[in-house]
Amino acid sequence: MAQFTSLTTRVVALPVNDIDTDQIIPARFLKATDKNGMGDNLFADWRYYNDGSPKPDFVLNQPEAVGRQILLAGDNFGCGSSREHAPWALTGFGFRAVISTSFADIFRSNALKNGLLPIIVDESTHQRLLAMVGENPALELTIDLATQTLSFPGGSVTFPIDPFNKTCLLNGVDELGYILGFEKDIAAFEAQR
Repeated sequence: MAQFTSLTTRVVALPVNDIDTDQIIPARFLKATDKNGMGDNLFADWRYYNDGSPKPDFVLNQPEAVGRQILLAGDNFGCGSSREHAPWALTGFGFRAVISTSFADIFRSNALKNGLLPIIVDESTHQRLLAMVGENPALELTIDLATQTLSFPGGSVTFPIDPFNKTCLLNGVDELGYILGFEKDIAAFEAQR
């Protein structure tokens, strides 16, 4: 998993409420057990026509969306089924963080386990960010995970994250990688036992 410390990047705004995991990655792509290529199928039913050609008006098909690593989404992002493929598709496209006013619990957990930082902000901050991106599509935000701060022109807010997931992201390890970090301690304990 990629380490997450700080990030400064432009934003893709998709202010749609209740985006569920089937919209993020449609069920027909769930046969894959490998993360590679998942980004190509992110929001597939919104991004592509039935013949597979891109819909030119969809935000992720705009040339300026390329390389942006923060998705500014609507409320209740990631609701629906518990598919881990949803954060795979988001990270496969290049997103490192999603900002919303709320996330479905299972999506949030899957995101954190896959190096995608879900950032919860209050409604007024959310509306302010949407307005700022609307006025300046080249707006850059900075996320500092160590201080749990989201900074934007003219201000900043802190966001919640539990200490365990914060530690894992800062060190670029998943749960198993975290445990393996104690391999010598575990071996010493077993030798004494």
